[in-house]
Parts: sequence; structure tokens; C-alpha cells
Amino acid sequence: MKSEQTLAAPAVHASSLLDRYFAITARGSTLRQEVIAGLTTFLAMVYSVIVVPNMLGAAGFDPGAVFVATCLIASFGSLLMGLWANLPMAIGCAISLTAFTAFSMVLGQGISIPVTLGAIFLMGVVFTLVSVTGVRQWVLTNLPKGIAHGTGIGIGLFLLLIATNSVHLIVANDAGLPVKLGDIHSLPVIATVIGLAATIGLERRGVPGGILLVIIALSVFGLAFDPSVTYQGLFALPDLMSDKSLIGQLDIMGALNPVVLPIVLALVMTAIFDATGTIRAVAGQAELLDEKDNIVGGGKALTSDSMSSIFAGAVGGAPAAVYIESAAGTAAGGKTGLTATIVGVLFLLMVFLAPLSYLVPAYATAPALMYVGLLMLSNVTKLNFDDKVDAMAGLTCAVFIILSCNIVTGIMLGFVTLVVGRLASGEWRALKPGVLAITIGLVVFYMGGWAI
Repeated sequence: MKSEQTLAAPAVHASSLLDRYFAITARGSTLRQEVIAGLTTFLAMVYSVIVVPNMLGAAGFDPGAVFVATCLIASFGSLLMGLWANLPMAIGCAISLTAFTAFSMVLGQGISIPVTLGAIFLMGVVFTLVSVTGVRQWVLTNLPKGIAHGTGIGIGLFLLLIATNSVHLIVANDAGLPVKLGDIHSLPVIATVIGLAATIGLERRGVPGGILLVIIALSVFGLAFDPSVTYQGLFALPDLMSDKSLIGQLDIMGALNPVVLPIVLALVMTAIFDATGTIRAVAGQAELLDEKDNIVGGGKALTSDSMSSIFAGAVGGAPAAVYIESAAGTAAGGKTGLTATIVGVLFLLMVFLAPLSYLVPAYATAPALMYVGLLMLSNVTKLNFDDKVDAMAGLTCAVFIILSCNIVTGIMLGFVTLVVGRLASGEWRALKPGVLAITIGLVVFYMGGWAI
């Protein structure tokens, strides 16, 4: 009996240390809940280790080197967010900015890979200065409530589109409307629809880790019945010292070229509103907003993702940002930095477990993202329709995030709607100087042709 107590003591002590460090109990969570949330977020965003190398590979980057960089960036950013900011938000290479890096900067404008990495590094430096000096916090403070909630709604819709498109449930249309229903008879589509229904049912019953259980079940199903899902091994040692490695290959002086600097500023502007809007939406989903509607530990959160882009340029990857998929973890109960810390550790291990990434098909994670997207639509109930201009500006923001597939575009049109709406309704006194300044800045950014 005594020996059992002796064995149990270290485990209890470790648990209490984690509880105190991450304030798990204080935030209404549990150790088990945080672990499940971390695994859920990781599985929801592990696709990035395949997508990012493929995109940058098309632009001449070595896919193997980018795979290592992608894992290192997600690990660094998520660990920083978890251990320092203590928030359940995972960071990784932003897919939209990865596409811009590959197809616009390298292939479109012919910028060399070292100069491109230097531009990403400089973007991270400027982005961090903007965060540390409080400019990003000022943007958050001046984000009208309607647009803040509208961003959450729009990101929810965006998640639904991303998830459904990844399994070809919704596909591009050759003529007429932009999108149409995909092949309803395909295995990925059927698995996704059943997975979404199962997720909703398990969450309704309050089954712990219901989202994660569905992801695991569909992955096992794919391995058993889907020929495209194959076991390709367990370990793969990365070659960090090869000639193809991108670590430390950035050219900062080349990025200071007057031709490249406008691209750096465009990356910074996009990141300010894209990443900031995502952080605000995920924090709201996790109920981590204080009585003034500000993010708990928001300053550290904003700095964590900007510093991750500095790291990205140094190791040879795409600009980093908080992943929308973090909302899958918060929906699974994640409320502390332990969730992000687990994600960071798993991505560090993924450097050595590359073959395992192929065991999680898109239709295994799509139901989780769709479920989270549906949850985020509940932000519509937070809109104050007694203030019609504010509420409609929020809905305008939401609708154009999904129609343009761009968070910043939705935010810009939301601000324009709010300002013009206030003036037309004779409520100009309700306009804050900060709101006017942000609106003018966004309009100039778009009209000047710098928008990404």
C-alpha cells in the first residue's frame, strides 16, 4: 500500500505543477480535457506538413527541407503561445501566405528563394515591433463589437468552405455560380457527412473527446478500406545538414531592395488584420475574453505569432500565424496553454515521424472543422440588432470573408459599411477616431493595390 502511494505521489505532484503553471482549474478545465484538445488541434492542422511543402515545392523549394521547416515553425510558435502566452492557440505556416510566397513572390515576380526568406524575416521583425509597441492591441481595442463578432461568423463560414472543399463535397463550378456540389457518391464525401453527424451526436451526449474520437475512427476506417490511405512507415530521420537545407539561407540585404519592401509591408498589413482577427475569434470561442471584451493575455498572443514569422524566415518556411483550426481544440475543451504546448511537442516529434502524417486523410479532420465552423456561427446571437448599423457591418464582414475567401477583405468592407452607415444614419458622433483611422488605412491599402 505504501509503495502504491509512493508511486502515485510523483504523478499527482506533476499534475498539480501543470495545474498551477497553466491555471487549468482556474479556467474551468481539466488535464484530460487539455490533452484531448491538444491532440484534436494537432490532428486538425497536421495536413499543413503536406500542403505547405507541396506549394513551396512548386516554386523550387526543396520539399524535404520545407517539411522540416514547417514542423519546426509549428513547434516553435505553438510552444511559445502555450508556455509564454498560456493560450490554447496553435501556430503554423499560414496557408494563404504560403500560396502568396510560392505563386506570387517566387514564381510570379521572380524573387529568389533566399531573398524571399529574407522578406519573410523582415516581415516578422516589423510585425513584432507592431505587436510589442501596442499597435495591434490598439487595432483590437478599436475593433467594433459588430465587426469582432462578424469576424467570428465569417471565419466559421470560411472553415466550412475549407473543410468541404478539401474532401470535394463542394467544388469549383466551371460555369454559372462559383461553386457546386461535388460527387456525393465518393467515399470521402460520405465519410465526411457521417463524421459530421457523429461529431454532433457525440458532443450533444457530452462524450469526452468526441471530436477526437471521430477523427481517430475515420483514420482507422481509411487505413482499412481506402486504398489511398497506406501505412508508409513510422520513423524518418530528417537531414538537417544537407545542401538542400533552408535553415539560415535567408538574404536580408536582398530583401531591403526597394522592389521587395512593398511586398514586406503588404505581408505585415495582411498579417495584422488576418492573424489578429483569427486570434480574437478563437479566444471568443474558448471564452477567454475579459469583461471589457479583450483577450486574456492578448499582448503575448499577438507577439507570439509575429515572432514565429521571424523564426520562419530563419529556418526556411512560409510566414506563420495562429491557425483557424485551433478552434477545433477549443471546441474540444481547450482553455489553457497546455493545449498549444501539446501541439508544439507533437510537431517537434513529427520531424521524425513524417510517414505518419499520411495516415490522417482529409475526411478524418473535415468533420471536426465543419463542426467548429457551425459552432462559430452562434456569434450571430451576439450581434446587437438594436444598433442596426453595427450589426449589419458585422454581417457584411462575415459574408465577404466567405465570398472573397479573405479575412482582411471582409474586415475592410465591414469597417467601410460601419463608417458610411454611421454617416448616412446621422450617427457620426458614435464613430471613434481609431475606427476612422483603421478604415482609412484599410481603404488605402486596398485601393493602392497592395492587398494580398
